[in-house]
Amino acid sequence: VQRCIIHQLRNSFKYVSYKDLKAFSNDFKEVYHAINEEVALEKLYELKEKWGKEYPYAIRSWENNWEVISPFFKFPEEIRKIIYTTNIIEGLHRQFRKVTKTKTIFPTDSSLEKMLYLASMNVVKKWTQRYKNWDRVLSQLMIQYPGRLEEYI
Repeated sequence: VQRCIIHQLRNSFKYVSYKDLKAFSNDFKEVYHAINEEVALEKLYELKEKWGKEYPYAIRSWENNWEVISPFFKFPEEIRKIIYTTNIIEGLHRQFRKVTKTKTIFPTDSSLEKMLYLASMNVVKKWTQRYKNWDRVLSQLMIQYPGRLEEYI
C-alpha cells in the first residue's frame, strides 16, 4: 500500500467525477499544504463536510491512513516538497529487484549486501536533480536530525 501524499491524492481522485475534480483538488490543497497536522486535520474535516456525502470513498482513505500520513506535517515546507512522493524510493527498490532477480540464492547475507551496495552506487550516479533552496533544506534536516548529517557534509 502506497501512502505518500501523491498516491493518496491519486487514490482519492479516482472516486471523484470529472466535473468536480478541479474544485475538489483545489479544496484538497488546503489539507496537504497545511502548516501543521492540527490544521491539516481540521481542513480534512471541512473537506469531508463539503464533499463527504457526494464522495465518501475519496476521503475515507485519508482517514484510514492518517496515522501514516500525519508525520509528513512535522517537516518544514522545503522538506515536504522533496518527500511529497515515494517515487525516488520506489525507483531504488526497482533497481535492487533488477540486480537480484537473476540470482536465485546468495551464498551469504554479506554477498547480498555487497550486491545491493554496488547497485545503490550506480543508482546514486544518476541522481542529478537539483532541489530549489537546498541550503535551507539541508539546514532544516540538520536541525531536525542533529548529529546525523555533519560527517557527510
